[in-house]
Amino acid sequence: MVGRVDYGNGIHLVDADYLRPGLAAIHLIVEKGRAALVDTGTSHSLPGVLAALGELGLTADSVDYVILTHVHLDHAGGAGMMMRAFPKARLVVHPRGARHMIDPSKLIEGAAAVYGADYIAEVYPDIFPIEEARVDEAPEGSEFLLAGRKLTCCDAPGHAYHHIFIQDEATGGIFTGDVFGLSYRELDVEGRQFVFPTTTPTQFDHQAMRQTVGRIVALDPPAIYQTHYGQFVDVPGGARDLLRRLDHLVVLALAEKTGEGLKAAMTAYLLGEARDHGCTLSDAALTEIWAMDLELNSQGLRYWLEKSARRA
Repeated sequence: MVGRVDYGNGIHLVDADYLRPGLAAIHLIVEKGRAALVDTGTSHSLPGVLAALGELGLTADSVDYVILTHVHLDHAGGAGMMMRAFPKARLVVHPRGARHMIDPSKLIEGAAAVYGADYIAEVYPDIFPIEEARVDEAPEGSEFLLAGRKLTCCDAPGHAYHHIFIQDEATGGIFTGDVFGLSYRELDVEGRQFVFPTTTPTQFDHQAMRQTVGRIVALDPPAIYQTHYGQFVDVPGGARDLLRRLDHLVVLALAEKTGEGLKAAMTAYLLGEARDHGCTLSDAALTEIWAMDLELNSQGLRYWLEKSARRA
């Protein structure tokens, strides 16, 4: 999937042009000639967003909101650039994330500690601060109107403390960021979608993620929209698979506390799950698709173990 995908009801996917096609999505909501973006990708993503707006007969002045599910850089690295490009837009973000958008220096520093400074400079360039006067904090239950179309923001811990999900009243659909896991379209089998959790550093919380996923299912959305990647339709079935796999990754983490041992065990487990799903991609192809996720998941699980041990 490359470029723009129209899901109907004013919901569009725009590929974020992040590392490879089909890795990260920006969702564009359009209502009566007004637009909102959910997540931004990086500054590299702006041309694709502008092209999608043009295809829909919209301009930069049509964008009312830039909404961040959370402030990890693959979701928010382009926010400053887009706020400059969309002069009428307001930024909507979790209260815990707002300060990092107003002054992104600590966010950049933290990401550099995980990925390395050279990588950040290449993959996430031009991370600009955003004027505080243009930032709207979105605590639990916050509502924003897009030409009368209500978007409700809900606190969604588990992947990060500064995470929200956004429910679209017009369709019932929910934009889940990373808290409902990862589902790449390369693994779809006859319309069935494969999903697994993202447990990245440093704020993964097993029980909080379980509770957030349960809350999403209880809202009975006809579809969810994941940043990684796009529309997911069997929400109850996906939640069962996601939580089962989440619990198993936690078991593996408790048993395999060393970095490479945990990563190897997780890789073997997910490859087996993909085979049971009916995926026929080679092991090499799957591990290439999952390469970053496997590394970050193992780091996040180890960090969670260390935090749990300190609390004990």
